[in-house]
Amino acid sequence: RKSYKRIVDVEKEGVVLLVNALETLGDDYGIYGFSGYGRENVEFYVIKDLDEKFTEEIPRRIDRIAPLHATRMGPSIRHATKKLADQDSRSRFLFLISDGRPQDRGYSREGVEKEYAVHDTRMALMEARREGIVPFCLTVDKQGHDYLKVMMDDFNYEVLPDVSMLPQRLLMLYKRLTT
Repeated sequence: RKSYKRIVDVEKEGVVLLVNALETLGDDYGIYGFSGYGRENVEFYVIKDLDEKFTEEIPRRIDRIAPLHATRMGPSIRHATKKLADQDSRSRFLFLISDGRPQDRGYSREGVEKEYAVHDTRMALMEARREGIVPFCLTVDKQGHDYLKVMMDDFNYEVLPDVSMLPQRLLMLYKRLTT
């Protein structure tokens, strides 16, 4: 009998693998999460800040990551962009790991809500690019191509056919982008 892993658990495995690689390489990094519940309630969680040293507390914080509310990506990307833009680094990457399209209650009128969420996220990603940040989105949403080709301009995203591929793929992408 197969053991069931939630998507968030596989995402956490990927983050742990990437953290181990980044620590070995000595590269600076931050780990953040977010959740939305309407326009006025977007929460941005710091798991490890860019200037924070790795301690035993970081794996505990990663382990506590849990799905909460909606996926309001735009404001969270803008906040992460501000943090990255303030870094004096030669290369700055923003990895967005997701299990679905951006969405949240109150994005706009009924019917156009999904499109508005995609376009708001697209604008936030364009703002990141203008700051010299390279965004890359990994998703396990099988319908991901439908909105990611609009959101990401047909580049810098990947739809994984199987969530179990995420941890290794994340490492491979980082290696590809940094060499």
